Amino acid sequence: MTDKLQSLRGMKDLFGEDFELHSYIIDTARKITALYCYEGASTPILEYTKVFDRTLGDSSDVISKEMYSFLDRSGESVALRPEFTAGIMRAFISNGLQQKLPLKLFSHGPVFRYDRPQAGRQRQFHQINCEYIGSGEPYSDAESIKLALHLLQELNILDDITLEINSLGCQNSRSLYQEALINYFSKYENELSSDSKERLRKKPLRILDSKDENDKKIATGAPFIADYYTAESKAYFDKVLDYLGILNINYKLNPRLARGLDYYCHTAFEFTTDKLGSQNAVGGGGRYDYLCKLMGGTDVPAIGFGLGIERLALMMLLKNYQSKKLAPLYLIPIGQECKNYIIRLADFLRSHSIPVAIELKGKVQKRMEKALKDGANYIVFAGADEIQSNSFKLRFLDKKEEQTVSAQQLLDLIKITYN
Repeated sequence: MTDKLQSLRGMKDLFGEDFELHSYIIDTARKITALYCYEGASTPILEYTKVFDRTLGDSSDVISKEMYSFLDRSGESVALRPEFTAGIMRAFISNGLQQKLPLKLFSHGPVFRYDRPQAGRQRQFHQINCEYIGSGEPYSDAESIKLALHLLQELNILDDITLEINSLGCQNSRSLYQEALINYFSKYENELSSDSKERLRKKPLRILDSKDENDKKIATGAPFIADYYTAESKAYFDKVLDYLGILNINYKLNPRLARGLDYYCHTAFEFTTDKLGSQNAVGGGGRYDYLCKLMGGTDVPAIGFGLGIERLALMMLLKNYQSKKLAPLYLIPIGQECKNYIIRLADFLRSHSIPVAIELKGKVQKRMEKALKDGANYIVFAGADEIQSNSFKLRFLDKKEEQTVSAQQLLDLIKITYN
């Protein structure tokens, strides 16, 4: 007896209501991003590993512990994408899109990290991703945040979300701040985790993101980056906050919110919740003006964000999300000789965008029970009499009424329900 095949740990199948909810979130994101003039973009799930090594850095947890990378048959090191931004920027450069700036790009799909599976985060999980490439204006930061909040509002979970925001300053600000962090954390070097000890000299900002509990305690006394802003950095952040006010956006300043990667600058933000336990981040983003040049392109300002679809779905279920999918119109032939007659009706209705289910076999009562179980509003019957008169019997399940109608009359009566 062979072993029963199972999915890999942390790789979840999506069926039924789960699939419907994911699809609804993506469709809603597509609709909302269109209001902000975003266009769709799709990059390969598989990239050369150096796309992520170069951008995320070999000292990050993603690169050192979590990325799915391997040699392909030609000996090239390739990786399943752990995040969207690097792949989008690689595509921007390799497709020569610099002449089309500014660009607003919307993407969605699976991402992969070899991390311990947890609520809302599998090893294959899914994200919505938005990148605004080519604008260095503070308004673009505020607009990106507004877009994300607009989507969360449309999904009916905004009331449970807190926007946390900070500024990482410009390169000069970061240099001054990194020096201050090195001086501070050096006093506690022997107490830091092994990962933080490695980061101390080159990437001290990453210590602020450490998951180690003792590192977190030490970090509470670290200096704040706001004390090292240049006049330019402070003016930029103040303008972003002014625009958030104009857009009626509530926010919480979080001076500890950081991005340890060198290509980030100025605005950083996260969307957090207290509804999902310890995994409180639903998504986040920030400005990354130095990424394009780091990847071999020119200086191009950009800002973006990502939202985790699984975590959005969990929050929607906590809000008692109800599927907006309508049950199909059920067609039931009475007698074998009526099958072809009812099949032609199904084809006619589907050509007019009416979802149809045909129940060809079984006792009529059983077929009706299935339609009722699926929440159908209508059942259409056809027997020998209907074939003779070229008609159909339409039953309104909510009213418990029936009408004898032609195919066109049937369409006219029900299309308002489905369109």
